[in-house]
Amino acid sequence: MRGLRANDLRSGLGHTGGTLDKLESIPGYNITPSNKVFGQVTKEAGVAIIGQTGDLAPADKRVYAVRDITATVDSIAMITASILSKKLAAGLDALVMDVKVGTGAFMPTYEASENLAQSIVAVANGAGTPTSALLTDMNQVLASNIGNALEVREAVQFLTGEYRNERLLEVTVALGAEMLMLSGICRDESEARNKLMSVLNSGQAAERFGKMVSGLGGPADFVEKYHDYLPTAGIVRPVMAPHVGVVTGMDTREIGMAIVGLGGGRRVASDKIDYSVGVSEMIRLGQETDSTTPLAVIHAQDEQQWQRAANQIQAAVNITGQAGTATPDIYRRIGQEDV
Repeated sequence: MRGLRANDLRSGLGHTGGTLDKLESIPGYNITPSNKVFGQVTKEAGVAIIGQTGDLAPADKRVYAVRDITATVDSIAMITASILSKKLAAGLDALVMDVKVGTGAFMPTYEASENLAQSIVAVANGAGTPTSALLTDMNQVLASNIGNALEVREAVQFLTGEYRNERLLEVTVALGAEMLMLSGICRDESEARNKLMSVLNSGQAAERFGKMVSGLGGPADFVEKYHDYLPTAGIVRPVMAPHVGVVTGMDTREIGMAIVGLGGGRRVASDKIDYSVGVSEMIRLGQETDSTTPLAVIHAQDEQQWQRAANQIQAAVNITGQAGTATPDIYRRIGQEDV
């Protein structure tokens, strides 16, 4: 199995945060190891999630700089070039992209997300890398936690089976199954899903994650004792629903910005991140509420932070008198045959 260089996952700017920021909430985890360590961890664990280096896919920084100074940050062609300058440089056997749709997506509309997915699939396949994309929903929070250490905690719980959010499980397995089929490891979706659930339920996936964390400088017993290592916030308290009703909408971008306001993300590149803050136990679309129903549990460092985040979350969750239209977890698959 190839290692994963998470070149595009560093930035904590904006509402989504960066994957590497989340991993840095693990004490000792080194996102910029030497090539020797990177190779060793990939060989022993089967995976290494690390950051961009000066000699790894340097084209992306140049493409991004051009997008910035030419006001083409939102250009689908330039976004495609930026993404695939990293992916294709890795020499992948196959690539599956998760393209989000909804209030928390990078692209503003379903049509724009679809166009981006089609562009990526067309260019990557044209370059010789078998590629497909899944359009997945971001009209509500994907899992139950938002925030660096909180998301790492949920990831460990997911891998060990301690707790698995149903939406997170569905999207994760769908993406994994697509990869197994595209790479030729599995013949069909049923076989792929069975294989994925087998490695999850047997503990093999958690074991590999633990080896990766240890190999990159983190605690050797992190998976077993994650609660002893991850930082915690000073105030952990729920924010309640303002009235009786049903959750019919959620502005996930604004919820993400509430996390930035808590210090869990960056507004400018020089901002320091507080890994402990965030939101847990996030309510889902379709749930009924009254004044005693928690919308979420806010993890903050002081009362002012907590209150500001509480106001933002209450404003971001739409509660009405009747249930709305449900959105799917996965809208569609886009393959080479669709472009």
